[in-house]
Amino acid sequence: MGDVVRWGVAGPGAISTRFVEGMQQVDGGTVVAVASRAKERAEAFAERFDIERHYGSYEDLAGDDGVDVVYIGTPHSRHAADSLLYIAAGKHVLCEKPFTLNAAQAREVVAAARDRNRFVMEAMWTRFLPSYRALSDVIGEGRIGEPLLVEADFGWRSPVVPTDRHFDLAQGGGALLDLGIYPVQLCFLVLGRPDAVVAQGYVGSTGVDEQLAAVLHHPGGRLGVVKTALRVPLTCTARIAGTDGTIDLPAFMHCPDHITVRDASGEERIDAPWEGEGLRFQVDEVHRCLAAGLRESDRMPLDESVAIAETLDAIRAQVGVRYPGET
Repeated sequence: MGDVVRWGVAGPGAISTRFVEGMQQVDGGTVVAVASRAKERAEAFAERFDIERHYGSYEDLAGDDGVDVVYIGTPHSRHAADSLLYIAAGKHVLCEKPFTLNAAQAREVVAAARDRNRFVMEAMWTRFLPSYRALSDVIGEGRIGEPLLVEADFGWRSPVVPTDRHFDLAQGGGALLDLGIYPVQLCFLVLGRPDAVVAQGYVGSTGVDEQLAAVLHHPGGRLGVVKTALRVPLTCTARIAGTDGTIDLPAFMHCPDHITVRDASGEERIDAPWEGEGLRFQVDEVHRCLAAGLRESDRMPLDESVAIAETLDAIRAQVGVRYPGET
């Protein structure tokens, strides 16, 4: 790679639109190519964002020697196959969350990345926002003592449209993988990996989880309580309770512009706003890691993406959601 990281985009959908808008605010990188299964969609996307090259297949993008990193914004069900395609082609990968449909796929992608010495990261953009960095700082400073409980929910009511990605089992639909992953990753960030999961939920007519709740048990008796839904509006907030205080994350808990800390000294609001598109911060992380010769981020490490996938698997198993091809 030269001084400017050359990006390709796989899948010109809504999330990729946000990604490219964020890229326009980032130094050191540029989008040079886009691919879709429909050539006309790739062409329209390239014209909209003044992207030099466009392809009517993901394989053609993999063959582009002028691309260093591929951002994967395809449906959930394609994440593993697309990641493996671009890793095999020698590209670095930033794959939209969820990393894969399940833990078996996640382990396969991680093994391929390490075997080929490629940088790969789950695009958990939340982790890189100013508010989440402030959250980590507050916990690291010991201001709320030992964190013992995380309560978080994220969800809203959507009309049931069987072909919509949220309700289509074949596309990896359901509330958990798209929305519930945010409360789950917060539990991981604050409490570490859980050692047990108890979950209940409702599976709708299309076979996806439409609402669920889970309790994650972490070592030392620490607990994560998470809720997610596509059928009812939730508060979309979070609270972290420690032995000496609390931290509140307002709606939307996955991208708040401030946090509120309450401890023995009183209450403090820590503002952490940003301008423009928040997806840009994860791009900065990719550039930082590549410049340092790193093959994964310590803020969103690959083993944690696998562990999150294992937890999502455990929740789905108890709720009764299985994707096509899973055994």
